[in-house]
Amino acid sequence: MLLAHDTEAALLAAVELVNSGEDPDTLLSTEEVDAWYARHRYTGRRDRDDAELAELRAIRPVLRNLLRADRDTAAEMVNQMLAEARAMPRLVRHDDIDWHIHAVSADEPLVRRVLVETAMAMADVVRGDEMSRLAVCADDTCDGIVLDLTRNRSRRFCSTTCANRVAVAAYRARKRS
Repeated sequence: MLLAHDTEAALLAAVELVNSGEDPDTLLSTEEVDAWYARHRYTGRRDRDDAELAELRAIRPVLRNLLRADRDTAAEMVNQMLAEARAMPRLVRHDDIDWHIHAVSADEPLVRRVLVETAMAMADVVRGDEMSRLAVCADDTCDGIVLDLTRNRSRRFCSTTCANRVAVAAYRARKRS
């Protein structure tokens, strides 16, 4: 199943946000939030303060739990998140992005928008029975989340760094034996 462009975008943003909490933490300043916000083409309200940064950092475990949940648990979590936000999905088009779904107002705090957009994306993943697209990094020293958007579902690592670390370790182990 192909995921809609807004589903992919929300999942990519959520995975990067969750993985920013891995060692080393890469979400330590409002400038890093600015870069993440721009990279993932978020629109709407930005407070650009330490409170917003703290709120984003605080939802990383919530998003991790959602992204790693089994299908039934994810469905329950999605329903709860959307109900708490009083989400009202609507089609929007802005900038150069074609029609896609927003479920809360652009005036809502960034954290609420991230939670709702991730929940909406996970609703598509659950409905399409695509939970296997989400996994934990195959590097035993990493707990990063992997979003596998490849056609053959072959992605195993959260980053090139982890893939290289495992490849080098395997090479060195072969050389030793």
